[in-house]
Amino acid sequence: MKLAKNLPSRHWAAALAFGLCSATGAHAAYNVWTNEYSVSKKELETAIAPQFPRKLRYMEIFEVTLSNPRLGMDPDKNRLTTVVDAQIANPLLFAKPVNAALTMSSGFKYDPATRSLRLDAPKVENVDSQDLPPQYGQQLSALGNAAADKLLRDYAVYTFTPEQLQMNGKRFEPGKITVEKDAVKVEIKEQ
Repeated sequence: MKLAKNLPSRHWAAALAFGLCSATGAHAAYNVWTNEYSVSKKELETAIAPQFPRKLRYMEIFEVTLSNPRLGMDPDKNRLTTVVDAQIANPLLFAKPVNAALTMSSGFKYDPATRSLRLDAPKVENVDSQDLPPQYGQQLSALGNAAADKLLRDYAVYTFTPEQLQMNGKRFEPGKITVEKDAVKVEIKEQ
């Protein structure tokens, strides 16, 4: 990679980091001008996909199958949304499995011990089911929150390589995490 001679010195390290990122096959894109890594919505979808389909038991009486995740970005709340299809079975209570769509959201945090960007504080935003009367909404929300917590809390969606966080003898740490329309931006600042 050829570095431009007129780059300010603080951007040399950033340009070097971008070159290292490209050479090591890391996926997040580095923006030299803003000192941010960008993890695309597609990369997040790829990271979350292995979690599904997933079967869970709730209160030892409900069998819950979650599948077909669909991600969305909520910049206004700085959160990632995940809509999943849920099938809830309990032969003692339901003649047939109940189908629902769960809309969950998660924030983001950085874990320095593993150098990973992780989902944080997942919660159910909405439960939509045509199979059950509205009075069961609270129970479905509780079930959904248990599923969101089990599947998404602290789930690593991206891990930085050591080369991405250290260059020219200087160490860098992720800072502010911002959800945008098509990506999550992670500020990188010198320690």
